[in-house]
Amino acid sequence: MALQLQAASRESLAEAEARLDSRVDSASVTELRTLGEQLFAVMRLLLGEPTLRRHLADSSVPASSRSHLADQLFSEQLDRPALDTVSDLVSGRWSRPVDLVEALEVLARRATLAVAEKDGTLEDVEDELFRFGRILDREPELTSLLADPATPADGRVALLDKVLEGTGRSRVSPVTKALLEQTVRTPRGRSLDLAAEELAELAAARRDRYVAHVGAPVALTVQQEQQLTDSLSRLYGRRIALQIELDPSLLGGLVVRVGDEVIDGSVVNRLRTAKRSLPK
Repeated sequence: MALQLQAASRESLAEAEARLDSRVDSASVTELRTLGEQLFAVMRLLLGEPTLRRHLADSSVPASSRSHLADQLFSEQLDRPALDTVSDLVSGRWSRPVDLVEALEVLARRATLAVAEKDGTLEDVEDELFRFGRILDREPELTSLLADPATPADGRVALLDKVLEGTGRSRVSPVTKALLEQTVRTPRGRSLDLAAEELAELAAARRDRYVAHVGAPVALTVQQEQQLTDSLSRLYGRRIALQIELDPSLLGGLVVRVGDEVIDGSVVNRLRTAKRSLPK
């Protein structure tokens, strides 16, 4: 379920995501858990306060004024990482005030998933979210109850806890529980089975940040793999695992993809580049 954002909001969100990711690698599990919780709390506040939401997202007001307002409102409630994140967000350009809420949810989810990145449970989180989405897909009545606005949020969360206890797994990850709980607290008219699947996809995308997909014309030696792992880990500031696929058509060199970034050092690419530089 991709966000439907106009150009200004897409650009502001992309900048905010990049800033958050740069903070994630140096943050502790505790700091990231708190960051996610506090960003979710600000999101819920703005959902319930449309006037405040409009003021914080009003692009006709100077960005510095909006950031100052956010600092005044939240300086005593938020830790510095969350306060800086919110201040950065409100200084962006948002096509609609509700886009600011969407952005807060995106960043809160990323910060929460980063907890699983740090403690090595991200693959488990992805699997648990996918399984829960399948449960909801088979149980439409349960899905409706978990999203029923007539039931207080705490009651819906209590029902979620009972469902999670009865899934057949002894215990789901705290990250899985936190993400599902926040979704149940603020369903916002969304289908929860699709929301759970979307969360699973986000977990898979986050896990891909830690995997380098490597194309190589011949198998690498153990030493070469270790050298490449060490180099990429230093480059990206986080531990990187390799997934190597043999591709003889590369002729030589390597093609490395980490997330959306591609480093093409193959011989075939160098030949292609040299051909383009030749005089016509």
